[in-house]
Amino acid sequence: MEQKRVYEQVGVAMTSRSYAEYEKMFMLQTEKLIGMRVLDVAGGASSFTAEARQLGIFSEAADPLYEKSAEDIAEHGLQEIEIVAAKMEKLVDVYDWTYYGSVDNHKTGRVKSLKQFVNDFSSKEAAVRYHAACLPSLPFAEASFDLVLCSHFLFLYEEQFDYAFHQAAVRELLRVCKPGGEVRIYPLLNFRTVEYSRLSELINEFTNEGYLIEKRDACLPFLPNSHEYLCIIKQPSA
Repeated sequence: MEQKRVYEQVGVAMTSRSYAEYEKMFMLQTEKLIGMRVLDVAGGASSFTAEARQLGIFSEAADPLYEKSAEDIAEHGLQEIEIVAAKMEKLVDVYDWTYYGSVDNHKTGRVKSLKQFVNDFSSKEAAVRYHAACLPSLPFAEASFDLVLCSHFLFLYEEQFDYAFHQAAVRELLRVCKPGGEVRIYPLLNFRTVEYSRLSELINEFTNEGYLIEKRDACLPFLPNSHEYLCIIKQPSA
């Protein structure tokens, strides 16, 4: 039997995704987000916050990466983009290229998003938008955000972070989410492109605590089996 080819990743990667990708990953409707406070957790050098702010969404981001200077992030980001492109060249037939078109297009988009991020991170308002922090401890008051997003971190790094970490991380995302708000996590996969092995257990645990949890359809065809995100609704207190 031929061995399944998978994306090899050591350590947590730095990503540079665009607002448009977030729209598809999390099925966002911009008109409904205008005026809301949104948090992007572990977003790396993605341009989501910069672009969201331009659209009238009060977006902020948290990532340990933000301890670095804009110059260091830019250099690191370009190196990461080259590494990712080289890995993808070897796995072209594994992915669905409907959205990105090609490895070159994917790379071009990452470079554009990185530049947008670096420009915003270099601005006077950066300290208000970007917070050097990591799960499971975020520097925000309870019930601060209408929507909390986490892409390509939880579940994906199943082999590096145990179940206790995932429990604590999800609990922290919910802590900073306002009652009536939502936490959304994408994808539901690990690097072997199979569903996180303890997802059902996690869902049951938080369901029993009174949260409404649903797997919902996503719309970013790329990784095999990446057609869903997890939505956790923090119900208003009675």
